[in-house]
Amino acid sequence: MAIYLPGIAEDQAVALEEMTPREIVAELDKYVVGQYAAKRAVAIALRNRQRRQKLAPEIADEIMPKNIIMIGATGVGKTEIARRLAKLTNSPFLKVEASKFTEVGYVGRDVESIVRDLVETAIEMVREEKLEETEDKAERNAEERLLDLLLPPSPETLKAAQAAQKTADADPAGLTLESPTPSVAIDFDAATETKPEEPHTQERTREKLRQQFREGKLDDRIVELDARDRNQPQFEIVGVGGTEDADVNLKDILPGLFGPRKSKRKMKVSEAFEYLISEEEGRLIDMDLVTRIAIERVEDSGIVFLDEIDKIAGREGGHGPDISREGVQRDILPIVEGTTVNTKYGFVSTDHILFIAAGAFHVSKPSDLIPELQGRFPIRVELQSLTVEDFIRILTEPKSSLVKQSIALLETEGLKLEFQPDALEEMASFAFNVNETTENIGARRLHTIMERVLDEISFQAPDLIKNAQPAVNGVIAQVEPSTVQQPRGAAQPENAHPLPVLERQVEGGMERVVLIDREYVRQQVAGIVKNQDLSRYIL
Repeated sequence: MAIYLPGIAEDQAVALEEMTPREIVAELDKYVVGQYAAKRAVAIALRNRQRRQKLAPEIADEIMPKNIIMIGATGVGKTEIARRLAKLTNSPFLKVEASKFTEVGYVGRDVESIVRDLVETAIEMVREEKLEETEDKAERNAEERLLDLLLPPSPETLKAAQAAQKTADADPAGLTLESPTPSVAIDFDAATETKPEEPHTQERTREKLRQQFREGKLDDRIVELDARDRNQPQFEIVGVGGTEDADVNLKDILPGLFGPRKSKRKMKVSEAFEYLISEEEGRLIDMDLVTRIAIERVEDSGIVFLDEIDKIAGREGGHGPDISREGVQRDILPIVEGTTVNTKYGFVSTDHILFIAAGAFHVSKPSDLIPELQGRFPIRVELQSLTVEDFIRILTEPKSSLVKQSIALLETEGLKLEFQPDALEEMASFAFNVNETTENIGARRLHTIMERVLDEISFQAPDLIKNAQPAVNGVIAQVEPSTVQQPRGAAQPENAHPLPVLERQVEGGMERVVLIDREYVRQQVAGIVKNQDLSRYIL
């Protein structure tokens, strides 16, 4: 699964060079609670990359990245640390599951697809950066082309433009008019369509149209333009490596045979403007340069997160799936230790790609990996299980914590959530206890607890605002207890009480608030937590 993490390369690169490992850990603390050992390991690995780039080429090529194995249960922050690290460095990042690969000759994905997918991610990243650089110019060019469609130039202007075009030997492709006959059907006054205009008069008309277009007054007008035909012939060539190589089009091999086919299309001005912008962006971006930059970025700063590596840990036992597991390890080994992979964009070296492997290792252990692969992961860090205090911090501290997300969602309904400290403590305690008595899924348990707590509020929120009554002692509505039949075996909540919706004066006006306390959390969750068999299915 490729995860694209946007960012501005220049700004982040400058900031990154100035960041010490301690500052990198502090940056990761904004998103991941605890796990100091893992953050420290990735911060050192990141700093070593910066150090390597300052060395002479002859020694820099000899310094290999120190790959990392993270050992810990699910939901403790392994993936998030790697993702945030990649975003911090603006590096191409790819998360893959080791269990989806099989050894050569069996059904499954080829391990070289890791590098191919990483290159695709890098190309998209660099392309987005180039789009930002050319955005203004593309919009200006698209606006001029659209005005040419709305108000075709006079024959004299057209001849001068064609002469200048031939002199500059520019690309003739696109919507440049080659005859004074307009290809646009638009409802202008008859005088505008038929009467020749003086140059200065036409320029004033063009500027008037430009102003109307920028004000949105022409958005619903219909124009006709030459658009590329979407139904291009596709021919797939399946290579020896499997379906990953099946994305080669015959038109890429024989570009002259399948040139860009265009057809007349009618669309609104607003749609035509977006289409012309995308076409101009395609002309302004040099994809060969984008590809070269992307490959360099993959080779120098690519990060691969290899999840579920414990699922392929196993030694040859002579029968069963262990042979296939060891085969996958031997196939992954060349990619990790450094090889050259042939992609459709060229050869890519994996010598300096950082690999971060992760696994729970409940059944197996890192020593069950083949010795050659163990040696390629010299750094091993163990992530600790989460405590009640950790759950409380996870609910409140990260920039995009669950509490902040829930508050933001219900604010769109005009309803503000406020969690009392004892409510957060109760939710953290429930999450910890359920993890202890059932499967330990780490911080992901908080998602299910939060959804149970907010179930009735989320369901009733639109009606609470719509049917609000005049305030009585500050109360304008109530979140009624659930009328849904409880799951079989769940303890029925005792003395269930409605949750009041308060209206209070703030600096910006009146706001409507729901206060969630410990009792409401217990009312929503306790009945299911008490029944361990039921909590396995619901929580």
